[in-house]
Amino acid sequence: MRYFSFIGDRTVKTGVAVFLTALVCQWIGWPPVFAVITAIVTVEPTVSDSIKKGIIRFPASAIGSAYAVLFISLFGNSPLTYSLAAICTIVTCFRLRLHAGLLVATLTAVAMVEVIHTNLLVAFFIRLGTTTIGLAVSTLVNMFILPPKYRLHIFKRVKTTRTDTAKQIEQIFQAILEGKQENTSLTKKYLTKIDSAMQRTEQLSRFQKDEAKFHPLLESEQEQFEQLQHQLSSLRIIHYHLNNLIRNPIIDLSWTEKERKTIMDAVYGVANRLQDDASYNITIHQTQLKEITDLFWGDNEEVMKNSQTYPTNFPSELIILYELVSIYHVVERFYSFDHAKIKKSRS
Repeated sequence: MRYFSFIGDRTVKTGVAVFLTALVCQWIGWPPVFAVITAIVTVEPTVSDSIKKGIIRFPASAIGSAYAVLFISLFGNSPLTYSLAAICTIVTCFRLRLHAGLLVATLTAVAMVEVIHTNLLVAFFIRLGTTTIGLAVSTLVNMFILPPKYRLHIFKRVKTTRTDTAKQIEQIFQAILEGKQENTSLTKKYLTKIDSAMQRTEQLSRFQKDEAKFHPLLESEQEQFEQLQHQLSSLRIIHYHLNNLIRNPIIDLSWTEKERKTIMDAVYGVANRLQDDASYNITIHQTQLKEITDLFWGDNEEVMKNSQTYPTNFPSELIILYELVSIYHVVERFYSFDHAKIKKSRS
């Protein structure tokens, strides 16, 4: 149970890192402000990110400190010193591709101008020491205090995306078959929203992979995580097919009422199975797949007979059935996760 969920785990970890960093600096007798600044920006979503960016921020902070010491020795505490220290720090970090450390290095450079006036070399090494303390403390806090559990967030997001995608499957096919596809802007808006949600979930998956280097998952948790990734990739493919549907002009459907009913029954069936595990029955699924596949090949034969009618473009019926058959195959893939096979392929 997370007692701090109402303010966020990263907020709590940042507060703890700042407290411990200031405590260590006071115990040593060094000014804590620069260490605290470094600690604040080093609490990243994963321990791996904290370490990677910490390796970049240390030399960047050293560059900022060096420029501050240089220009203080030349111009004293003046506006020109602030300006030159900031500009040179930014340019140097940019040229050396230390982008992750640019902000903290610039803050360090301009803040040092105000607080040091004598013993410039000693001040420079103290700044390096406080930066090291900030990096080390925040990384250790990120590693041991409230380690993130992205897997649970991924599970909830995949479940929500399944439901939203199933609704869009029903609505898009229903609008097409009823000839109500004139206004697709709202549908595109919903699909864009689903796409954004999937991108965020994919980002959380990358975070979980990085986090597993320092906090390995149990075998059962790893299996569930891999299954969620498998499901997410399937949802991404379904999203692709739905986008194809709404971006193709669908006109003059020649299906009979019986054929339309067969298609809509197949649509409702696959949408229901996508969002509810208990509804998935492979026999029923393949039976409905065969029905729409037979329709597809029947329409395909009709196209071959009347090739002059469609000299360059596929007819609307063929496009619709192709996308629906493809979605059926993807949903079958969605439920065909084999952890043992994946594990064997990696060994």
